[in-house]
Amino acid sequence: MALTAETESRLYRSLRVAAGAAAHLVALGFPAAVAVLARPGSSLFSWHPLLMALAVSAAPWRRGIWPVPIPLPSAPQFSFLMTEALLIFSPETSLLRSFSRKVRVRVHWALQLLALLCALLGLGIITYNKHLNGKGHFVTWHGLTGLLAVLYAGGQCAGGVLLLYPKLMKNWTLAKLKLYHATSGLVCYLLGCASLMLGMCSLWFTTTVTGASWYLAMLCPLITSLVIMNQVSNAYLYRKRSQH
Repeated sequence: MALTAETESRLYRSLRVAAGAAAHLVALGFPAAVAVLARPGSSLFSWHPLLMALAVSAAPWRRGIWPVPIPLPSAPQFSFLMTEALLIFSPETSLLRSFSRKVRVRVHWALQLLALLCALLGLGIITYNKHLNGKGHFVTWHGLTGLLAVLYAGGQCAGGVLLLYPKLMKNWTLAKLKLYHATSGLVCYLLGCASLMLGMCSLWFTTTVTGASWYLAMLCPLITSLVIMNQVSNAYLYRKRSQH
């Protein structure tokens, strides 16, 4: 028996709500798990995984041994802060649905800036650690992708200023600026998730997290990526296509 359009719409909305709720849980649960593994405060370097799990790349770290550089995955803005900053605009699962768009935009800005700050601090820690140990900088795909993600995030935040002052771009409409900011932000988010997944293929992570737990960990960035992709596509790309 074929589903009616109304039933399909209701089912689709229910699936979006469920997926959004899962993204919220992952955004909070994954950094918490990294914090348990990293034991922040046990060493100076132990703060790197936590910072990057709150905000982007993975880090060389071994439990209780700061100077030994072994890659550890973590994702700052991409795991918690950036995920929540993007989910704020979700029509189904935003935690601030009852607030005005102006308030949500301000919270979005605050979370994104905090994410960038965590990412820069995490990047600084890993760079300093490598310097102390005479190790090469950004010599792995994970390290290169993580660096690119942090730099991209900085540029994305700077580009967001144009939305606050659209008159600076006289030949661009506000709608076009929002479209490009959203799609560019999606690329930034996916880049961060890619760096996170590369980090989870490291020797440390595959040794520490094994069996089904490793697959569940890999599933975390996949879930949030799909949810964010669907949100941006529905809000901008599909709507833009339907206007032509």
